[in-house]
Amino acid sequence: MRTSVAVLGAGGKMGFRVTRKLVDAGYDVRAVEVGEAGRKRLADANLSAVAMEEGIPGAKVLVMALPDNIIGQVMRQISPMLAKGTMILILDAAAPYAGDLPGDRPDLSYFIGHPCHPPLFNDETEWAARRDYHGGIARQSIVCALMQGPEEHYALGEEVCKTMWSPIIESHRVTVEQLAILEPGLSEMVAMPFVDTMVEAVEECERRYGIPRQAALDFLIGHLNVEIAMWFGFSPKVPSDAALRLMRFAKGVVVRDDWREALSPAKVKEASELIVYGKGA
Repeated sequence: MRTSVAVLGAGGKMGFRVTRKLVDAGYDVRAVEVGEAGRKRLADANLSAVAMEEGIPGAKVLVMALPDNIIGQVMRQISPMLAKGTMILILDAAAPYAGDLPGDRPDLSYFIGHPCHPPLFNDETEWAARRDYHGGIARQSIVCALMQGPEEHYALGEEVCKTMWSPIIESHRVTVEQLAILEPGLSEMVAMPFVDTMVEAVEECERRYGIPRQAALDFLIGHLNVEIAMWFGFSPKVPSDAALRLMRFAKGVVVRDDWREALSPAKVKEASELIVYGKGA
């Protein structure tokens, strides 16, 4: 018997992608969508949108493809429709880690899964896969956590996540806190500010020093390619002694000494609450 999966927000950007994957894999999919644009996107793909009252009852798994700041609100709204043992599959750790899920339903399973996205260095040979930066065509890994529920439900949640974000390289099991440290911590609080700063540096080269933007961009992207390969172990780490001295000197200019605090559970909790509630605790 096919597993029944209701996708809430099935017509959204992420929801549409995972809905199509689940349909193609043969799941009994209920595409729950209330927005006009999302319903049209589903209809254009020959998928029928249903209301919550129609799609949720009897579903074994509910995929919450919704903005983080409304997941708790929606959960409180639909809680009376949910049978004991229903799995709530959330695509980001922010709402769970911020404590925004109803705590009065210990009979539900809360599962969190998130894609790693295709790796920068990979062995894809098809052009479409090589240019797939989000996943779904190119292979990617995923990270999963069982927040509450019976241990046997981990396999169910992981199975659905593997389908939604296929093809998969590897599936990693972590705790909810560890997943929150990875995102928003590692990916958005550490990596993204550095990436944004590098873009600003390219703009500064052009604006302040007259370097053609494309020259600065080509120079930076090429150096990122070799430096990331060396530092993350994809090639031998062979920078010159002078380059290492300059790196240590420059860290004192562009990196705060306490940057590691961005990965602390306290700071990650604060970030999760910012995502969900729009402000810090």
